[in-house]
Amino acid sequence: QVQLVESGGGLVQPGGSLRLSCTVSGSIFSINAMGWYRQAPGKQRELVAITRTGSIDYTDSVKGRFTISRDNAKNTVYLQMSSVKPEDTAVYYCNVNLVTIRNLYRRVADYWGQGTQVTVSS
Repeated sequence: QVQLVESGGGLVQPGGSLRLSCTVSGSIFSINAMGWYRQAPGKQRELVAITRTGSIDYTDSVKGRFTISRDNAKNTVYLQMSSVKPEDTAVYYCNVNLVTIRNLYRRVADYWGQGTQVTVSS
């Protein structure tokens, strides 16, 4: 049973900073990618940042402000949010693409965290 637990959301002032964490647990064989998505009220969910082996990508609106990082020993991905803006307000979801072994077969699938609210307001 694979589980993703997110933490770190909350209220922050414009220009401030916040760090989100997502820890993966369960019978994990390997992790292919870890990323962060967000969804604001009335809008579609969008990719914020993603890290794979040897590469990192960000959506244009957060480049230079957000940093994604991984701690492989802890199966944890972080999103360091700096110089936040009101338009960053959204529910942030952790997403992990990973491999599990079940009945001797490899299985590749995406898993989602429960979401954590980030509100940027003065």
